[in-house]
Amino acid sequence: HSGRMCSLKEICSGLPLDPLPLNPGRDPNVPHAPMRTPNLTAEEERVTGAKNALRYFPPSHHATLAPEFAQELRQYGHIYMYRFCPKLYPIDQYPCRTRQAASIMLMIMNNLDPAVAQFPQELVTYGGNGQVFSNWAQFCLVMHYLSEMTEEQTLVMYSGHPVGLFPSLPSSPRAIITNGMVIPNYSSRNQYEKMFALGVSMYGQMTAGSYCYIGPQGIVHGTLLTLLNAGRRYLGSDDLRGRVFVTSGLGGMSGAQAKAAVIAGCIGVIAEVDEAPLRKRFEQGWLMEVTSSLEHCIKRIRETKSSKTPLSVGYHGNIVDLWGPPVDLGSDQTSLHNPYNGGYYPVQLSFCQANQLMSTDSNRFPNHGQESLRRHIKAINKLSDAGMFFWDYGNAFLLEAQESAEVEKAGGGATEFRYPSYVQHIMGDIFSLGFGPFRWVCTSGDPKDLATTDDIAATILEEIGANVTDHIRQQYNDNIRWIREAGKHKMVVGSQARILYSDQKGRVCIALAINQAIADGRVSAPVVISRDHHDVSGTDSPFRETSNVYDGSAFCADMAVQNFVGDAFRGATWVALHNGGGVGWGEVINGGFGLLLDGSVEASKRARLVLNWDVSNGVARRCWSGNSKAYETIQHTMEENGQLRVTMPFPVQDECVLDRALQG
Repeated sequence: HSGRMCSLKEICSGLPLDPLPLNPGRDPNVPHAPMRTPNLTAEEERVTGAKNALRYFPPSHHATLAPEFAQELRQYGHIYMYRFCPKLYPIDQYPCRTRQAASIMLMIMNNLDPAVAQFPQELVTYGGNGQVFSNWAQFCLVMHYLSEMTEEQTLVMYSGHPVGLFPSLPSSPRAIITNGMVIPNYSSRNQYEKMFALGVSMYGQMTAGSYCYIGPQGIVHGTLLTLLNAGRRYLGSDDLRGRVFVTSGLGGMSGAQAKAAVIAGCIGVIAEVDEAPLRKRFEQGWLMEVTSSLEHCIKRIRETKSSKTPLSVGYHGNIVDLWGPPVDLGSDQTSLHNPYNGGYYPVQLSFCQANQLMSTDSNRFPNHGQESLRRHIKAINKLSDAGMFFWDYGNAFLLEAQESAEVEKAGGGATEFRYPSYVQHIMGDIFSLGFGPFRWVCTSGDPKDLATTDDIAATILEEIGANVTDHIRQQYNDNIRWIREAGKHKMVVGSQARILYSDQKGRVCIALAINQAIADGRVSAPVVISRDHHDVSGTDSPFRETSNVYDGSAFCADMAVQNFVGDAFRGATWVALHNGGGVGWGEVINGGFGLLLDGSVEASKRARLVLNWDVSNGVARRCWSGNSKAYETIQHTMEENGQLRVTMPFPVQDECVLDRALQG
């Protein structure tokens, strides 16, 4: 990844102004975000867009910077400030006054690492438009603030913009992040494009804008669990050998699908229109074969189906053309939360034609997308009628398709379609039991520390799993298998990190045990614990995380907002709250946290408080909505913790009472 060669001290010293660095422009050797089309008026472009960007610089530099910022805005639809893009590299010694600030720096650098980030020069970590910051000036200022921060200051972040350091308590978070907090009535896709172009708001996806992304292993694990539980639900078996799973997308998060299919033991066939991510996954070893021949694809499916050999094939072409061979399980991971800016490529256009049309005639492009979705759904319906089980992977596929295709469910509610989301049928029960994507990062960067923490986590799950119900034990066993085999599957990209799905008790016990290992010197340096926003309590998303909430509150966002606030005052090192993530801008509110374990008694206290709240909040909400598994889970949690008191729902035992009342 090209850029200014900088020492870490230089990166942390603020904006380089004397002299200004040379402007190398965009690096042709790395992938880049698609051109954006915000449709600004001439006045917005001149007065607001360029003027807003110049606010970061003294007037003496405006004559130099204004023309290039204006050119970036016209050419790319956003001002990224490429001139200030530094060369990023793995680093060990952060020039900080506090370990907490150093841990945030490490996580930011990991999100922007070229080995991790999807479009590093545009500060996009994953999902096509999941920004860490809006421009490189913000990055420089944030690193400077973090290097000078004390334990009595908090960094305040407004959609990528560092407002500044404000006085706070040692127990307060060191950073409070909000991304895309827009008045609800103005949270439309078109308004977003305009606000992002003006540099006043930002789409942080989930863990991009909260500095908690750990590379694609998080989604590998989630996809593995989804496939295993889909096999149990739809095929009645734990054994997926010889079963065919067809899906699309090998870019950011979707790149994990091939790896997960092979770990699950099935035959994964993944379509991808862009050759760059296809080659990247193949060279990483995450994809076993690549072909642009549909005939060869079908031949390999038949061969491995009869021999029951695990296989992952990347098909260089459009998913709409691939829905033909016999399929057992099907899904889709195109970025349909961003359908008209590179997230979905219509089957009737080549990759180059689509990119050209997006930038030259953005008003015509959506018509092609909708026509492609009609063909897409028609092909899925045909295979579904022949016995394939299809689910929406929470990427806004069915939400977007409903505008152009028949996907409604007869008699269904507002969040229900002909096909279920993976939360409704596969993963929702797991959230109700308190299981979700818990993760940690070893700040030493030492693989030995990761191996030690892996062993700690697996041992704890084995101990807890001996005294639980069969249903919960199955979840523990899936995760024990994952942890024990994680080293073999070479999951680490970027930081030395691990993810597993655990319930509340498991998360707390693992965090406390890792903290003790740091205190004892068995782990050589502090560890950051975190999670995906896609979790029990972190996300209100009616077409994904809360799609199996049926009491009418699926479109309410109290849970996610309360979670962000609750994590902040219980001891998280940093917290984030986002509009958008997964299914797209305006469709979801979600949040996350990071917490530094440094071996201290204080860190144990914080971890216990944060992790208990971070799970119980969502289980309590799911219980109140009428979910029986959540009812049992929160009831059991209250029995174990005398300070927890949750309002429990009474069921309506006689439906006739309602019928008579409503008739009257």
